[in-house]
Amino acid sequence: MINLPTNEYNPYYSGYIQQVKNDSLLAGLEESFEETLLFLKAIPDDKWDYSYSFSEGKWTVKEVVQHILDTERVFAYRALCFARKDKVKLPGFDQDDYLSASFANDRSKDDIIDEYISIRKATITLFKSFTDDMLRQIGVASDNPLSTRAAGFIIIGHEKHHCNIIQERYL
Repeated sequence: MINLPTNEYNPYYSGYIQQVKNDSLLAGLEESFEETLLFLKAIPDDKWDYSYSFSEGKWTVKEVVQHILDTERVFAYRALCFARKDKVKLPGFDQDDYLSASFANDRSKDDIIDEYISIRKATITLFKSFTDDMLRQIGVASDNPLSTRAAGFIIIGHEKHHCNIIQERYL
């Protein structure tokens, strides 16, 4: 389990950080990339448009994966800002607004997986460029402290969390 000081992230994210088993951020990003890519490719084509509930607001598999992609981009941007010592307070983002504007259900499985590959490769390259000092930089996002490295671990844990939900509720 990752042992990050609690002053580096909002306690809301501790559930995601606890999902991460590798305390090497880069190794964790690479391992989760390989695992998630295999997982996404194995989801049957007919499940990508499936929602486990007919209740209003329950996402399809495509929408869950789109949410993973959007969140990774947001947290990678936050990491970049903090690594570069940007002191601007970054706003939160409304996942439902992002998702409704994404039209994820109009996309193909292959297109979504290609985007995942591109985003994760860019995230890995970004985090490879950070020095240890850059990884420890702390900024403010959603009115809470967040370190560069915590943003990276949240990316991994958030992805794992949602893949587990897909496995448990959709497949």
